[in-house]
Amino acid sequence: MPSTFTHEFNAPAFKGKVSFNTGLFINGQFLDGSDNTTIDVINPTNGKVTTSVSEGTPKDVDLAVDVAQTAFDTTWGLHAPGAQRSILMSKLVALMEKNADELAALEALDNGKTFNWARNVDVAGSIDCIRYYAGWADKITGQVQETTEDKLTYSRHEPIGVVGQIIPWNFPLLMMTWKIGPALACGNTVVLKPSEFTPLTAIRMCHLINEAGFPPGVVNVVTGYGNTVGNAISSHMKIEKVAFTGSTLVGRKIMEAAAKSNLKNVTLELGGKSPNIIFDDADIEQAVNWAAFGIFWNHGQICTAGSRIYVQEGIYDEFFKRFMEKTRSLKVGDPFAPDTFQGPQVSEIQFNRIMSYIESGKAAGAKVEIGGERHGSEGYFIKPTIFTNVDPSMKIVQEEIFGPVCVLIKFKDEEDVIKQANDTSYGLAAAVFTQNLNRAINTAHRLRAGTAWINCFNSFNSNVPFGGFKQSGIGRECGDYALTNYTSVKAVHVNLGHRM
Repeated sequence: MPSTFTHEFNAPAFKGKVSFNTGLFINGQFLDGSDNTTIDVINPTNGKVTTSVSEGTPKDVDLAVDVAQTAFDTTWGLHAPGAQRSILMSKLVALMEKNADELAALEALDNGKTFNWARNVDVAGSIDCIRYYAGWADKITGQVQETTEDKLTYSRHEPIGVVGQIIPWNFPLLMMTWKIGPALACGNTVVLKPSEFTPLTAIRMCHLINEAGFPPGVVNVVTGYGNTVGNAISSHMKIEKVAFTGSTLVGRKIMEAAAKSNLKNVTLELGGKSPNIIFDDADIEQAVNWAAFGIFWNHGQICTAGSRIYVQEGIYDEFFKRFMEKTRSLKVGDPFAPDTFQGPQVSEIQFNRIMSYIESGKAAGAKVEIGGERHGSEGYFIKPTIFTNVDPSMKIVQEEIFGPVCVLIKFKDEEDVIKQANDTSYGLAAAVFTQNLNRAINTAHRLRAGTAWINCFNSFNSNVPFGGFKQSGIGRECGDYALTNYTSVKAVHVNLGHRM
């Protein structure tokens, strides 16, 4: 029998008790894994065990796929009209709104992000995403193609069937909704693996999915490790599509497994090393504020993090001074404290990884202007870190750190900075700060990135496509672009009287 997680929140930001089953969610029921093993969930503020969740295995993935296929063949897919899918998704939205504070508290506890950011961005964005795709569910259409008068030709956009989805630990709830939203709207059934570091909101969502009235087997969540459950999903012969958000390294493995199995459709949203370009004519105060938000928000654990900050030489000294002041003002600490901006890194593994990059930068000759060390003596906190005196060959300039660490680089002119900004294997996002509209648009167009922000950073909307160039991924999340990931196009030719 799966265990029940019970926790009493007693913080100024949120007070309340939560209690729910932490088993695998298969066919609308909460089950133990086939090996009856569990995974400890660690509180990143202190390194102690928060709770344990059931550990899934490839056998459990097989079971989840089988019930998902049954649901697709009987109660979902083409057997559930778009209007019906929309109603159920809208019911889920209402339940998410009702439990919004609880979801935010779980996200803060599990991930270490602040309650305020979790409530106002993660949960709010997740609700908006499901609402957006609920609106699409009955609007997925094909086309009629004109051919000849004795022939009717049209296309249908049909659901793929059982889709596998693997989500990361940095935005657990938001990434879950980015995945299941378009999949469910199009009529697919889902087998989803949350990160073993942050499974709690995905499990809690399963209770809400049941409460909303989704047929059993439509959504299945199998908690487990990447090398077992993740590999089973990406290589499963009965899963015809897999979507993954995470590192480029793991993305390669998933793409390989998908190719070696049944050549399944793949969507990958991968890493980044985003340039943030600040020209001489930028509003310095706004550029400083957005630059700090761009790199230090979510503890730097975001694939679009503006970790390479290029500042034009005419304002470099003034920007540097103000950026240092802004960074010093950011409070690192308890995620539930109302004035905390940055909580702990998600895990000891991630903490050590970031610290190794910091040490690499120091060893290579870069200068730590601020930070560069842990914060406090307990948990996985790292001080916001700024490096200067860097060159393009350094690991801290080229590789994704996924933490509160940035490099500050002076540049001369537009040609110089575009060359530097594009000198990366990634191409997820970029930003430009200038009051010259022509320069802003021209620069944005020349940057090799899937998203370009002008005079802002880390701005996302459910109806706007998101994805990368180069090694930052394949396909797009969000907007109507995401719907193409979850349908198969069928052409139908009807003979209206032509005789052979």
